[in-house]
Amino acid sequence: MCPDRMPVQERHTLLLIGGTGETAPLARRLARSGFRVLVSVATQVPLDVGDDPLIERRSGCLDMAGLERLITDRSVIAVVDASHPYAQEIRNNAARVCERLGIPYFSWIRPPAADAADLPIEYADDHEEAARKACSVGTPVLLTTGSGHLIPYVREAARAGVALVARVLDSADSIHACIEAGLLKDKIICGRGPFTVEENIEAIRRFGIGVLVTKDSGAAGGFPEKIAAAKSEACRVIVIRRPENTAAGTYESLSALIDAVSTAVGSS
Repeated sequence: MCPDRMPVQERHTLLLIGGTGETAPLARRLARSGFRVLVSVATQVPLDVGDDPLIERRSGCLDMAGLERLITDRSVIAVVDASHPYAQEIRNNAARVCERLGIPYFSWIRPPAADAADLPIEYADDHEEAARKACSVGTPVLLTTGSGHLIPYVREAARAGVALVARVLDSADSIHACIEAGLLKDKIICGRGPFTVEENIEAIRRFGIGVLVTKDSGAAGGFPEKIAAAKSEACRVIVIRRPENTAAGTYESLSALIDAVSTAVGSS
């Protein structure tokens, strides 16, 4: 056992809902604090959590019933939610299940990028509004919000007669979602971010992009690099606003989150 590891108590399993690049380091830090950590992610995207025997991983989407079953079957004592800042459905479901089961719920939100007031950004409250704004310009649109909300953009691009390009994860599910939504294969960019400024510029130039649509996924999610590339290439930028997360138990600091978890359940 590592000398800096806290003693592990039986049945002290935390469910860590992953979805960001910080998931693996967070799992390792929780394990060093003495917890068994079950990392749950929605996809089969590789996630290196090392070989710590206290860390286990599962994959696959969970609805509320599935989440409740998992927590009950594994005697989970608390949930740490490190899903994507925009994954509002899983966050809401996890909070409700924890309340119903009477166990603590902790939410970590990746901090937004630094103030971008001087950058060419226009905000939209949802994907419907973003699609209308992006396609109203009449130039090709690069969509970098993932494969989950393609339909509004495909519909608006067809109505406006503009080219739509989507950059998505290089997974079979993401590609299938693009094709099902009606995107042509040559308008799908597959890759795994975060992307550099140069990679973003290459995509913009290759397709003659005039509008880039994105989310504020924070500095660790490559948001500043997208903005810098768009500014360099004189692209308009449409940003989907972040959902509000003001509930108790929400943290933007990993250290503060781990301290709160240890205080609340570390000796139970």
